[in-house]
Amino acid sequence: MGTDNLFHKRKRALKRKQAKRLAKKRILIVCEGEKTEPDYFKSFCITSAEVKVIGDGLNTKRLVKYAKQEKDKAVREKLPYAQVWCVFDKDDFPKGQFNTAIQMAESYGFYAAYSNEAFELWYLLHFEYLTAGIKRSQYCTKLTKHLKKKYRKSDSDMYEKLLNRQKKAIHRAKKLFRTYKDDTPADMNPSTTVHLLVEELNNLSKGSSFNI
Repeated sequence: MGTDNLFHKRKRALKRKQAKRLAKKRILIVCEGEKTEPDYFKSFCITSAEVKVIGDGLNTKRLVKYAKQEKDKAVREKLPYAQVWCVFDKDDFPKGQFNTAIQMAESYGFYAAYSNEAFELWYLLHFEYLTAGIKRSQYCTKLTKHLKKKYRKSDSDMYEKLLNRQKKAIHRAKKLFRTYKDDTPADMNPSTTVHLLVEELNNLSKGSSFNI
């Protein structure tokens, strides 16, 4: 009898825990980079949602497929995600592969926070408005100049360093995006939609609720 009561108590406690987790909107962010992007997005302080950030080292279509697996897994566990974001770069991948990855994400109901050509474009927009495509190495050179110290992809405090310039970066990213007409994302160099994810996280920001 005592064992049965203990079992039921544990079962009720588990249900309460699940209900509490479901009370908050759950958001999944799957990043191409294993450190740069995850470190940045984990720095947002969230109270009104539960945000899980994964840096899996995959790219474009493979990353979207992985995000789909994580979303389906969450559904099976009865802890679904309200939003799924895929964060990846154009890099040197073929145009078709990049465009297809964005289309795949949208077909699953996901959001694509992409950068053409590199995530560092989002960082650079905090300092200047860029209208011409540049090489990946040039992003690092420019950021080093603006930061007045060598920029490293492993820097884990970029969110704090850039926070006071974030509104300018959002404005510049939107302005840049509006300059393109009927171009496909792969042809929009430079461009980024990272600001859309940043705005979403800002709407949820106040405290800390990130899962690693």
